[in-house]
Amino acid sequence: MAQYKFSLIYILSIVLVNIGFVYVPLIPLFDTMYPPMTVAVGLIFILRDYAQKEIGHKVLGAMLIGGLLSYVMADPYVAVASLVAFIVSETVDWGVYTLTDKPLRQRILLSSLISTPIDSGLFLYMIGQFSLTATLVMFVSKMLGALAVWHWLAKK
Repeated sequence: MAQYKFSLIYILSIVLVNIGFVYVPLIPLFDTMYPPMTVAVGLIFILRDYAQKEIGHKVLGAMLIGGLLSYVMADPYVAVASLVAFIVSETVDWGVYTLTDKPLRQRILLSSLISTPIDSGLFLYMIGQFSLTATLVMFVSKMLGALAVWHWLAKK
């Protein structure tokens, strides 16, 4: 079981963040309402990279399991929006991570840089809360997680 540590954490984190989108209230930020759970989403993208390092392309199955569990355990409306946004953005993340011939540290940053704005914009659009401000704030908050891991890996 320890050999699948990151994969299991990845699946669990997908479910927990989707439940959080239902129960953690939005907060006013600038001219929009901001879902604070988006900070956790940035870490999920990084967990996906580690899960892929652990189980290879089977990470696509882990992604699907997390989405299906979210549909059952979270609000289906949020889960569907999250699942669609995750499938699109995580597939982009997977592609960048897979096709980029760079060290792990650089792949994490690059894949997050490309996939997180897709995830943010698509998710907010699907739940009827799209605004440029919210998308930008979500992108920045997700990238903070990626930058923290990028910095941490530089110290190793």
